[in-house]
Amino acid sequence: MIHLSLIGIGTGNPDHLTRAAIRAMNAADLILLPHKGEAKSDLLDLRRAICAEVLTRPVRIAEFDMPSREEQGMYVDVVMEWHDAIAAIWMEQIARNLPDGGTVALLVWGDPSLYDSSLRIAERLGPSVEISVVPGITSIQALTAAHGICLNRLAGPVLITTGRQLRDHGWPNGVRDIVVMLDGHCAFQTLEPEHLMIWWGAYLGMEHQALAKGPLALAGPKIIERRAALRQKHGWIMDVFLLRQDA
Repeated sequence: MIHLSLIGIGTGNPDHLTRAAIRAMNAADLILLPHKGEAKSDLLDLRRAICAEVLTRPVRIAEFDMPSREEQGMYVDVVMEWHDAIAAIWMEQIARNLPDGGTVALLVWGDPSLYDSSLRIAERLGPSVEISVVPGITSIQALTAAHGICLNRLAGPVLITTGRQLRDHGWPNGVRDIVVMLDGHCAFQTLEPEHLMIWWGAYLGMEHQALAKGPLALAGPKIIERRAALRQKHGWIMDVFLLRQDA
C-alpha cells in the first residue's frame, strides 16, 4: 500500500508552512520534486530549500522531469492527456523508490484544493494509493495580507476564477468582486477599466515579491509592463489579482 500526502506549501516561503505540513514532510519515506526546465529552476530550488530547512530526519528525495503540456488541441483534452502523463511518471518514481510501499509526499504550491490538479492526477493512481491532503496558505491569502485588505466587502460574495474564463466570457453578471488566478496574459486588458480597482501581486511571500494597486485604467498598463520585465528577469512568474467594481 502506498500513502500519498499532498502537502500545501504556500507561496514558497518556508515561513508559510504549517506545523502539520512540517510533520507530514518528516513522516514521509519519499519526497518527489518536479523539475520544470531550466527556465523554472528557481521553483525546484525553492522546494529543495524548504526540504533542507524543515526536515529533521533523513528522507529520500527524488527529482523527476515534468512532462510538457501540448499547446495545440482542445484545452480540456490536452490537459487530460497531460495529467495522464504526470500520473504515469509519479507511479514510475514510486515503484522505483518505494518498491515495498510506504509514504510519498508531493509539495504543492498554495493549497492542493484550489486551482491545482494534484488531486485530480492522484485519482488516476488507482485503489492501491491512499491519499491525504495537508492544506496550505493560498496565493489569495498572501495577496490580501500583502496589501492589508479584506478579501470580501461587508456581507459581499467574491468569485474566484481564471484568466481564461475572464478572457473568454468577460465580467460575470451579478458579481462585483473577483479574484483571477492562472492568468498568463493579463486578462484584465479585455475589460472596460472604468469603475474598476485592481490589487495585484507576484512572487507573493518570496524575496522578490512585487505589488501594485490602483484604478485599473492607471495601474493596468504599469502592471503589464512590470510583469513582462519580471518574467524576463526570473524566467517565470506566478501572480494573482483582485478586481472590484465601484470600490
